[in-house]
Amino acid sequence: MRMFFTILACRLAYFAGHLIGRGSSLPGKIALKMYPDILSKVRLPEKVIAVTGSNGKTSTVEMITHVLQTEGKRVVSNKEGSNMDWGIAAVILYNCTLGGRFKADVLVLETDERYAKHTFKYFSPTHYVVTNLYRDQLTRNGHPEWVYEAIRESVPDECTLILNADDPLVSCLGIGRENTVWFGMDKQSFSTAENTAMYDDGAFCPVCKSRMRYGYRHYNHIGSYICDNCGHQKQPAEFAVTDADLQNGIITVNGSYDITLSFKSIYNVYNILACFAVCARLGIAPERIAADISDYVLKSGRVVEYTLGESEGTFLVSKHENSVSYDQSLRYILGQNEPCGVIIIVDAVSRRYSTGEISWLWDINFGMLNAPCVEHIYLLGKHASDLETRFSYTDIPSEKITALPDIDTAVGEIAAKKHTRLYTVTCFSDKEKFLSKVIIK
Repeated sequence: MRMFFTILACRLAYFAGHLIGRGSSLPGKIALKMYPDILSKVRLPEKVIAVTGSNGKTSTVEMITHVLQTEGKRVVSNKEGSNMDWGIAAVILYNCTLGGRFKADVLVLETDERYAKHTFKYFSPTHYVVTNLYRDQLTRNGHPEWVYEAIRESVPDECTLILNADDPLVSCLGIGRENTVWFGMDKQSFSTAENTAMYDDGAFCPVCKSRMRYGYRHYNHIGSYICDNCGHQKQPAEFAVTDADLQNGIITVNGSYDITLSFKSIYNVYNILACFAVCARLGIAPERIAADISDYVLKSGRVVEYTLGESEGTFLVSKHENSVSYDQSLRYILGQNEPCGVIIIVDAVSRRYSTGEISWLWDINFGMLNAPCVEHIYLLGKHASDLETRFSYTDIPSEKITALPDIDTAVGEIAAKKHTRLYTVTCFSDKEKFLSKVIIK
């Protein structure tokens, strides 16, 4: 009876929350107060997939869900993004019968990298994906190695780990484990011999702290590496991007399966590859995965097409306090190689907590925007002057930069000008402040 009333209370709270537009984690909070270990009592499906990491969690979960549903599986995921223990409890219990039986074939969960050890206290994933580990929300998360330790504590011995072989820190999770699946990318035309970011978190081996040697890098510390002291190195990938033509939007997995990209970025390639590895391990034929994921457009709002005045634009979500995310958005813009205006917005640093800490702006390689295709750069939001100071340390001519703290005023001024193309880069915390003022396609 305790389970019955707890699940009933959770579902009623879930319905009530949706009616008044409140968050989706409150029902889980109520349920865990009523019955703290209820997640150990429910009958979960045979396959439970978890995805964590600094970037790519939401997109990877969405694509895994899409492929499995396309192939006829009944799938439940926390698509609303509530990825801590309360939110995950809510989505599980809402999709259970009142007797505690889960009503789907597969459960796919995005889980916060710091809270995974709490999430999996009462149940374990059968397949556990770790996408990457970068500097991310340093005021909250500290150093990536601290986050690594939090993830390591959450990994059950019996689960299948699916790891990014190109990330030297993530790869440490697979040391000494047999049930590990690796995914990665072979050397490509865009790979570089040297680090091109503002800092190098891959300079030293995460195992023994000796100098790391790279054969090539795709970006930042992601690439082919080896420590000559302890031998920590990139593992052979069971699922590998053997060819990546980002210009034309085509990648090839394992030399045989072509996938066309709706969004031509390295980030998207790695998310697709993680999805491919999971679905293949669940028994979906590789050619079916490639067909299902080709040209797939994410529904999570990471990329939005819009119109502002007479200009067409693309909105790119990049996490504040995460320089790698910003660097990849800027790299994507330059990769389009078309005349454009670029809008950077930093108004509220975070949705989750109050902070004015903006040192992470100095970790972003804004200097790459000193390119002929970039016609003008607009810096918007409360931190426009901080952005302007940061840009003053690049070689970008000052006359190509306009700082406009008031977003309403700024959008009006930009709308009055004609650009061949506009690109807007900001975080979810500032997303609607811009998109509410443009025409979304």
